[in-house]
Amino acid sequence: MAKELGVSRQTIIAIENDKYNPTLELAMKIAKLLKLHVDEVFFMDD
Repeated sequence: MAKELGVSRQTIIAIENDKYNPTLELAMKIAKLLKLHVDEVFFMDD
């Protein structure tokens, strides 16, 4: 996944562990890769 997105594995791990918020561009690329809408992958806690 990291290779396809052009980021490091550490970036993906940090996103998964809520240690890094991706840019809007990266969030959209991740959603597209997963064939999901951005709001299905990322959401804000209330």
